[in-house]
Amino acid sequence: MLGLLVPKRLEESAYGIDYEKEYESGIRGLVFDIDNTLVPHGAPADENAVLLFRRLHALGFQTLLLSNNGEARVKPFAEACESAYLFKAGKPSRKAAEAALKLLGTKKEETLVIGDQLLTDLLTASRAGIPHAIVRPIDRKEPFQIVLKRILERPFLAYARRNEKIRRAT
Repeated sequence: MLGLLVPKRLEESAYGIDYEKEYESGIRGLVFDIDNTLVPHGAPADENAVLLFRRLHALGFQTLLLSNNGEARVKPFAEACESAYLFKAGKPSRKAAEAALKLLGTKKEETLVIGDQLLTDLLTASRAGIPHAIVRPIDRKEPFQIVLKRILERPFLAYARRNEKIRRAT
């Protein structure tokens, strides 16, 4: 179970991923968390997010926003980005990932989950066997319950970063 919390892929930002390379490698569906992955916690879709999703759709990707937030938060963001969405998804449940795959119409090996939290985004992807990329949170100001999760995530992130350096050196 603990191995499910060690990210295999760390990225600086959802905006810095080489999506052309992802498409060439066979990825067709992208599942995004919203808060602190695409925008600061609670912020609406900004120009960066809207332009990113336009670019992704032009490349041929299917996109989906997967959030534990309510529809009042998720729907306007999804509409601005012209993306499918699931609200009150129940991350980290495997059912959330399976519902996302069904909506996207993709297989797990051709889907990439992108998020900032290990205990929700990573665990959802890991439990369902879907590739993932964990990004640095956009903003350090977060609700208290997320700050507590960040403390629990630290040893797993440190382990992943150490192993990443070892992999690059060999």
